[in-house]
Amino acid sequence: MEGLLKLWAETGIANFEFGQIVMIIVGCGLLFLAIRKGFEPLLLLPMGFGAILANIPNAGFTDPGGLLYYIYYVGIETGIFPLLIFMGVGAMTDFGALIANPKTLLLGAAAQFGIFFTLFGAIVLNVIPGMEFTLADASSIAIIGGADGPTAIFLASRLSPDLLGAIAVAAYSYMALVPIIQPPIMKALTTPEERQIQMQQLRHVTKMEKVLFPLAVLLMTILFLPSATPLVGMFCLGNLMRESGVVDRLSNTVQNELINIVTIMLGLGVGSKLEAATFLQIETLGILVLGAVAFSVGTGGGVLMAKALNRFSKEPINPLIGAAGVSAVPMAARVVNKVGLDANPQNFLLMHAMGPNVAGVLGSAVAAGILLALVGG
Repeated sequence: MEGLLKLWAETGIANFEFGQIVMIIVGCGLLFLAIRKGFEPLLLLPMGFGAILANIPNAGFTDPGGLLYYIYYVGIETGIFPLLIFMGVGAMTDFGALIANPKTLLLGAAAQFGIFFTLFGAIVLNVIPGMEFTLADASSIAIIGGADGPTAIFLASRLSPDLLGAIAVAAYSYMALVPIIQPPIMKALTTPEERQIQMQQLRHVTKMEKVLFPLAVLLMTILFLPSATPLVGMFCLGNLMRESGVVDRLSNTVQNELINIVTIMLGLGVGSKLEAATFLQIETLGILVLGAVAFSVGTGGGVLMAKALNRFSKEPINPLIGAAGVSAVPMAARVVNKVGLDANPQNFLLMHAMGPNVAGVLGSAVAAGILLALVGG
């Protein structure tokens, strides 16, 4: 009998706590969104599975020496995984649209307004009982507005590791919901006539321009915001591999095998922070609400900046492309193209929207660098 009691005491049934059951259900919900709905499956699937593993009693996955503990410590706490993801994204990015129309850099910058707007919103929420966000916490939450998962994870791991799970879930959830969240905002801020504006074809961009661009971006970052160079530098390295044409093997590896392996590990590592004790807090609700505000304000900021540019530009600019200033590449650009086609079947905005879209990637990295320099130092 004593042996049976001891065996019973080691079962999951005897040790499950209510919060763990809730978080396993949350993990299954992430799997459902990834598999059934196709929402950011490359990360939500391993993240959801990691959340399930992290909440299994007596399994020890997140204890020192456990699998998820080492994945998080080696890849996320050190910041290595987000940096490798940025290198892979850089290798998959074509800056041609941005180089051909440099004005769209302003749209990527304007879309980051949601980050700094939400920074103050997070601080204001401290008046609510149970909400205790420090300036570092507020900075980590605000970066969700950039719609850039790796950047959000990188900054949160530096400033607010206890909030990493909630911030990552919010960031990738809103990235996945771009086709749902953005169109109403875009339509509310533009007139039917503005949505029908057709833009002129972009000029041809030479190989030399594409090779020099990542080097120029890196130089500017080194001179004016060194704290952003970890993210921007790896992004530029990946892009230089792509555009140089002399290291195709390396470029292909970074775009495929490396980024795929790192994505699996990153998802599991983030999932390890979805333990019931840290996730089931009132702060999590605040993070989800602020994340939605940040993303919405960022989208609106990009559209309004595009409207302003259209007033002073000699060439017509469709304000819809401003919504692509958030760095959800290339989903935001595809949403812009779809809304444009709905307004005008001859209105093809995809390539034009890619300019502010890739500018948004740089913008979110720069915003993270600014926050890291101001708060982390």
